[in-house]
Amino acid sequence: MERIWKAFAIAPLVLVALASPSADAAPAASTLWQTFTHPPEDARPMVRWWWFGPSATPVEIDREIAAMRAEGFGGFEVQATYPLSPDDPTRGIHNVPFLSPPFLAALRHAGETARVSGMRIDVTLGSGWPYGGPSVPITQASASVRLITITAPANVSRLALPALGPGESVLAAFVEGRRVAAINGVSASLTPVSSARPVTVFIAGRTGQQVKRAGVGAEGYVIDHLNKAAITDYLDHVGQPLLSAFQGAPPPYAMFSDSLEAYGAAWTDDLPAEFRRRRGYDLLDYLPALFDEADAGAAVRFDWARTLTELLNERYFTTITAWAHAHGTRFRTQAYGTPPPMLSSNALVDLPEGEGSDWRAFTSTRWATSAAHLYGRPVVSAETWTWLHSPAWAATPLDMKMEADRMFLQGVNQIIGHGWPYSPPDVPEPGWAFYAAAALNDHNPWSPAMPAVTRYLQRTSAMLRMGAPAADVAIYLPSEDGLAAMRPGRASLNDGMRARLGQAVIDGVLDAGQTFDFIDAAAIRAGALKYKVLVLPALSRIDPAAYRIVAAWVAAGGEVIATEHLPERGGGLIDGDSASRSVQETGARLSAPNVREQVSVVPTARLETALRAMLHPDMALARPDRDVGFVHRHLPEGDVYLVVNSGPRQLQTHATFAADNGHGQWWDAVSGSRFGAGHGLIAINLAPYQSRFLIFTQSPPVKPIETRIDQIADLSTGWVGVAAAGLPTPPKPSTSWTDDPAYATFSGSITYHRTVHLRKNALSLSGHIFLDFGKDQPLDLPVAARPAAAIAAPVRDAVLVTVNGKPAGAVWAPPWRIDVTDLLRPGANVVELRIMNSAINALSTRPNADRRLLTARYGERFQDQDQDKVLGRPAGLLGRITLLQTRIQ
Repeated sequence: MERIWKAFAIAPLVLVALASPSADAAPAASTLWQTFTHPPEDARPMVRWWWFGPSATPVEIDREIAAMRAEGFGGFEVQATYPLSPDDPTRGIHNVPFLSPPFLAALRHAGETARVSGMRIDVTLGSGWPYGGPSVPITQASASVRLITITAPANVSRLALPALGPGESVLAAFVEGRRVAAINGVSASLTPVSSARPVTVFIAGRTGQQVKRAGVGAEGYVIDHLNKAAITDYLDHVGQPLLSAFQGAPPPYAMFSDSLEAYGAAWTDDLPAEFRRRRGYDLLDYLPALFDEADAGAAVRFDWARTLTELLNERYFTTITAWAHAHGTRFRTQAYGTPPPMLSSNALVDLPEGEGSDWRAFTSTRWATSAAHLYGRPVVSAETWTWLHSPAWAATPLDMKMEADRMFLQGVNQIIGHGWPYSPPDVPEPGWAFYAAAALNDHNPWSPAMPAVTRYLQRTSAMLRMGAPAADVAIYLPSEDGLAAMRPGRASLNDGMRARLGQAVIDGVLDAGQTFDFIDAAAIRAGALKYKVLVLPALSRIDPAAYRIVAAWVAAGGEVIATEHLPERGGGLIDGDSASRSVQETGARLSAPNVREQVSVVPTARLETALRAMLHPDMALARPDRDVGFVHRHLPEGDVYLVVNSGPRQLQTHATFAADNGHGQWWDAVSGSRFGAGHGLIAINLAPYQSRFLIFTQSPPVKPIETRIDQIADLSTGWVGVAAAGLPTPPKPSTSWTDDPAYATFSGSITYHRTVHLRKNALSLSGHIFLDFGKDQPLDLPVAARPAAAIAAPVRDAVLVTVNGKPAGAVWAPPWRIDVTDLLRPGANVVELRIMNSAINALSTRPNADRRLLTARYGERFQDQDQDKVLGRPAGLLGRITLLQTRIQ
């Protein structure tokens, strides 16, 4: 299998700060085109760089950074993770302990090389996730609360309590719903009765969770994210050593935290005291309510859950952000999970990040992008390609575009690729891979096409930083209902949002031709309600203060659509009655006759209709299509739309756009070309998974799209293939390599060439000439399949085109054609095609990796995913190859 060995072919570049032009300093139209054609360096995608073991060596660090740069990535996030081999000197594998001097020396070397090569470096603030490790004592480990039911025999006055483990303490005991007054850590005093009875004992303890996917020497307990001392001690023991690797040099651009996956975390040592101070009553008197599956304990659970969130915000997010700033860096984090952040917790960090590509549902991506829009964060990232076309090595460039576009549709403008696996040089090809991710390094046979993919991502990210988001609709997250529904075993707010919102709410907004942000009470109280319409999705509870602000906003001209009913409750146990009265009074104001046209209460199924009655569609399709999405950014001199066909079928329709000023242009971020779009009812013609920008500015008009297509030549035959090393003549184009036994398990590239004779008059006509590789066909993938492009492509998986010795570019996505107009000449033309597939075919006949010695040495830290799907895939050129000429009809 081929590898790219590109040194620093690109001159070192200065890394600029991640910032977006402000709305009042947006570029003129000509500058916008300049940004599109020459996007800034900081808009390049990044990758998560896994150091397995960690065992990265300086020589390989330099080689891999050079490969990342050559492939068009603008930076990387170093994440030390689990070992993939025992120490093996014969293959140069030496696992070094996390934070050891050799590890820190390697990290310093990576930082120096990144600086020289103009690359951004971020560092995960730990190894694996969530934060934790050997420096975390049991007293600072992730904390939980549990209950045990024991039986008190008849006629006893003192009952022995369960034995406690390390870090545990008895909080309270209850008999027949009443708290036992006399209790210590060993026994409880009871009033004797004549029959046996159950006693429920509540114990504060530790989850015992260990850091997931930890590197060597990084094993240990997950920290208590609600314990200030635990966090500051962790920063001293882990954060400071990591930053010491950069002493005397610029620090990392950002320190990173993955999503909070501290399973079962629902307590901290001083929670009872903090709860009493904040809520005004003793939580220990109401512990059974935390575990009550009925609604009776909802008010107590609401108070308990919001106390967890407050402590997390104050002690975790605020502490780490301040620490990062004190050391000249930033905090980039995925602020969701357990224990429970709220959407507005993102206001406490520098760089919000999300994950999840389902743009028509609740995702943590939209959670993060909404917060970025609400709190003025110009750049928001997403962990992308995490489970893309699993198993590792199966993902294609088109798969990458498909998922990235679904991130862009949610407002993302910085891609963090998941990811780039480090691999020692003596490991058999294609080298190491992470257990649950796309493998996107230069061991991939199609990696020579990666610069075209990253250029697309860079252009798109740069354009989505221009101006300001233009969503007119906000959806109020049912956070208060989510808090009241929490239990100690599921203390996550975002986890329940998808079900609580319901698919119909998001569908209703999108189908009404709108984009949207989520919003919560804290953002409304902070003055971020600057939308035209607010949707309240069947809320039972709402924050009273935020609701009063909503009412004042309506009085000033805002509009509300509540599905099913207006909320009627608010607050916790002590303030519940007064809070609910306030909510009902505000609801009465919103139901008054004088605001009847501004406030609608409709069934969820009628949300789309109600929204269309209130607000003209931002994009109105001639006919509905769930696969079509858009993002709208507003600039002082115009508007930018990204229009995406997120599905596997050709899209041919028309649409009107609210920002249409009569000067529309389509800009294609794959080819870098543009053409006129007209105005009014604008034609949209997008191939499967294709996307284009629609620009409305006062810029000079450009040529309209060329709609007449004539075939100049059929090039399906006549190709001469160059055999791969040690193999016979390769299969001809239009035949899958897998049909030839000699190439059935081949992964790599094959070059074909042929001569094309063209008459002078064929080149004299106006228009463009394209080399076309044929059509794709939609596929029906299983509903639960990993994310993948659902088409049978004619190119498997990318092709580099050269005409008369000059590169024309790469073909890796629909419509599977490339412009060769300027490279052709009358007479003989030599066309060369370098076709590349994925590594999965070479892996398809290999046995699964034998992990016995690795597990014996380090324990089982991961399981390779989807190994039953390591199967050969069609490869090569499978469609009809033609030369097409396009002209204006």
